[in-house]
Parts: sequence; C-alpha cells; structure tokens
Amino acid sequence: MSTRWTFQVVEIKPDVWGRMKAPVMQEQINKMGAQGWELVNVVSHGLAAPMYAFFKREA
Repeated sequence: MSTRWTFQVVEIKPDVWGRMKAPVMQEQINKMGAQGWELVNVVSHGLAAPMYAFFKREA
C-alpha cells in the first residue's frame, strides 16, 4: 500500500526593507515541524519577494 500525503504551502514574507530574517524563517519552520510537517522545499522569486515553504506529512 502506498503512503498518502497531505501538503501545506506557507508564505514567508520579507521585512519592510525586503530582507529575509533567518530567525523568522526558522520560527515558522519549527512551528510547522512541531505540528508534524516535514519541510520539502523552499522557493523564492527574487529579492524582496516572499518565500514559499512546502511541507508534507502523512495523511
């Protein structure tokens, strides 16, 4: 039997000056991990653009 997955996408926005702060990203990733989500990928489309973190967990 194959494993079934649930996926979640989280938008992480830059600060007012367009910078990504590591502690902010880490806090969000740890929050999702505490809920049983596993980080799969992170995508950014350039400077001052939000990052998108993709998570999965078993359904």
